[in-house]
Amino acid sequence: MENTIRSFFDAAARENPGRISVEYLSAGKRLSRTFGEMDVRVRNLAELFATVGIAPRARSVALMLENGPDWVETYLALSGTAIPVIPMDPKLRPAEVVYILRDAGCCAIVTDVAHIELVERVAPDLPNLQTVLLHVGDDAVPPETIADRPCVNIGERMPVVKYAAASTEGRYATVEPTPDDVAAIIYTSGSTGAPKGAMITHGNFAADADGTLATVKVLRPCDRFLVVLPLFHAFSFTANMLLSIRLRARMQFVGSLRTIDADLKRYHPTVMMAVPLLLEKIATKIDNALRTNRLMLLFQAFHLRGLVKDIVRRQLGGKLRLLITGGAPCPPGVITFMRRFGASVVEGYGLSEASPVVSVTEPKIARVGTIGKAIVNIEARIDNPNEQGIGELVIKGPIVMKGYLNLPEATAEVLDGGWLHTGDLASMDADGYITIRGRKKSLIVNREGKNIYPEEVEQCIGRDPLLKDVLVLGYHDREDVGEKVGVIIVPDEPAFKAADGSQLPRKDIEARVRAIVQTQCGDLAAYKHPRKIDIRFEPLKRTAALKIERKAYQGQLDR
Repeated sequence: MENTIRSFFDAAARENPGRISVEYLSAGKRLSRTFGEMDVRVRNLAELFATVGIAPRARSVALMLENGPDWVETYLALSGTAIPVIPMDPKLRPAEVVYILRDAGCCAIVTDVAHIELVERVAPDLPNLQTVLLHVGDDAVPPETIADRPCVNIGERMPVVKYAAASTEGRYATVEPTPDDVAAIIYTSGSTGAPKGAMITHGNFAADADGTLATVKVLRPCDRFLVVLPLFHAFSFTANMLLSIRLRARMQFVGSLRTIDADLKRYHPTVMMAVPLLLEKIATKIDNALRTNRLMLLFQAFHLRGLVKDIVRRQLGGKLRLLITGGAPCPPGVITFMRRFGASVVEGYGLSEASPVVSVTEPKIARVGTIGKAIVNIEARIDNPNEQGIGELVIKGPIVMKGYLNLPEATAEVLDGGWLHTGDLASMDADGYITIRGRKKSLIVNREGKNIYPEEVEQCIGRDPLLKDVLVLGYHDREDVGEKVGVIIVPDEPAFKAADGSQLPRKDIEARVRAIVQTQCGDLAAYKHPRKIDIRFEPLKRTAALKIERKAYQGQLDR
């Protein structure tokens, strides 16, 4: 059998039916489901979808749920019977939902009672939307229709279809996806323009999971993955869900971002995926404890580093040995800091169009500051490098998407002879280690024609712990040609208060921030220094992946 998402899951359910697949909290209780139990539920869901007229290899189905076993089982039931899934961020605004569901031509949406009002608002603008299917809690009573569409209570209907689902004539038994079937259509915002739907096949996802495992090498079936990031995000989907299923490992769902500390102690995970912002917060919390906790200070004064390390490890659950980060560059200091306490940090790079993992660092020989080497089953090269060896990173291999939905010209532009143009500027050393230098579209070109990479300046300024958000942008001055370098900064007011012992007036904070920028940029060439510093006291907008939403601020510094 050729590798598909379904073949991964079927093998796990067949060969390890009693092994726990997921752990989660419900009404404050810690619950679990085995691969065998999930297999039954996936088959029942697939049969239910068949009874409401959702056909294989036809229209797609939107999936809008919070993380949990229902998300996993719904995805497996749909994609496992050749129905393309549209993973949706539950926090999207109505206009964004309408655009994606209309563009994808979705015939149904699977969601929960918390999103009934949203569906009511968007459904009139979605002529292809025929059915709403709800995962319903014990006490909720859903309506029979939503915006004149039938509303199906999934929990109520599951017992009705279980006998048909278990038969040899059931949907799951008679329909199976091929590696070329589209498993998901992932809408990417990109840096400009409307979102585009990247069509990712079963073969794409399977190859990415296998390539990642063959490159990282240290993940095992006994691992427990703490799932923090939303599964609608491609990085979390592949790194948390697919790798766990492929390994027959365990997913452990956090209650929320606010309960991570408690969940680490409750579940004792061995692996955690996190965006750099979350890792920074964890590292900062540990560092503050090391600086202020009397017991920690005493142990350090007597050089009892082993005791300090043990205490910190217990705060992280006691078993955490691997942190995997991606979605944005991770500050090298955070990587080095976390390694002090026995947690190796693997930094990955990818994009939705590549399923998404393209490269990862290896835990034992990682070169801090790089994104590692390309995973073993793809090719990567630098296209049209300049005299410094910097050019666009392009990749080729089985992880590259089928194309953009309904956009043949955009597909042809980004796929050239099978090579996917990532839009990221990078360099590659003689050993194949890749360093990201910036986004091609965010590159700043000044009046002398010099190239400035915003990410380089951001990382330089952002090393100061008193700064919360740093965003470097090119801006235009009406009187000059070319771009100038500007920066938007959000100070960390609590950090300033902790450093000074009292709350500073904002005008004093602003003066300190300007001095910090000047100091931090001391190692940069003068043409890279920000000419305009815009200090704000509200957090900058972030995407679902917690990256600063750069395009929302384009043009704000122009004058």
